[in-house]
Amino acid sequence: MPVEQRAKSPLLPPRWFIRLVWSAHRAGYRVLGGRAALWRPRANGWGALRLTTTGRRTGRPRSVIIGYFEDGPNLVSLAMNGWGEGEPSWWLNLRTLPDATVDLVDGRRPVHAHAATGDERLRLWNRWREIDRNLDAYAARRPTETAVVVLEPRADAPGPAQESRPLDGP
Repeated sequence: MPVEQRAKSPLLPPRWFIRLVWSAHRAGYRVLGGRAALWRPRANGWGALRLTTTGRRTGRPRSVIIGYFEDGPNLVSLAMNGWGEGEPSWWLNLRTLPDATVDLVDGRRPVHAHAATGDERLRLWNRWREIDRNLDAYAARRPTETAVVVLEPRADAPGPAQESRPLDGP
């Protein structure tokens, strides 16, 4: 890799450290009852929410803490997997079963997920750029495009007659 490319590439901690921090954050959420592990986004910063999806293979609830910002009533995150290869499990779960719940500082809300595309993706990606000036350099580390995930509020939780529709299907 040429020196000029290395100088532009932002530093990332080793993968084991990223995973350790994720684990510590989830443990902090459990121990502190969510009080210190979640926060609202600041003017030019992101917040932290707890997303609970349904496992695509197990059918069991799966929770993760992710960064987000608000776009009107929607919450927006990136399916980045610590800027490593592959898609994060929570995003794979949402692609199969897009209905989920999020825990925010001010309570729980049911959401429906979709991947932003076209102009919506460009607009939301540019908003993330305002929050993180190294976004494009981090994303360049991944072999695939990073999904911009939009979590839209649901009016109510699905009942027995309502079923989730996979994101990739009709």
